[in-house]
Amino acid sequence: MVSSFRAFLNSPVGPKTTHFWGPVANCGLVSAALVDTKKPPEMISRNMTAVLCVYSALFMRFAWMVQPRNYLLLATHVSNESVQLYQLSRWAKAQGFLEDKKDGVASE
Repeated sequence: MVSSFRAFLNSPVGPKTTHFWGPVANCGLVSAALVDTKKPPEMISRNMTAVLCVYSALFMRFAWMVQPRNYLLLATHVSNESVQLYQLSRWAKAQGFLEDKKDGVASE
């Protein structure tokens, strides 16, 4: 147990590196977006949400291509991309761009 913890501490993606602390800091974006899902969709900024979607998509690729491969950063950006796309869909529904479907029938 101690040796595996020591190996993690000294690994190239361990807590002594930015490969660890970058994703931990990015968890704040995911947390903020999850808290925002409780707010009314009229408060969602289309531009900011779209920028965060592009940002996470770009950094998902970065996390995959960087050596050593940073799975923690990848998971953080996949999570952020998912939540931001959900927020964008809430905004689009509130603006009337998407139809709200229930039981396979579009509501009027």
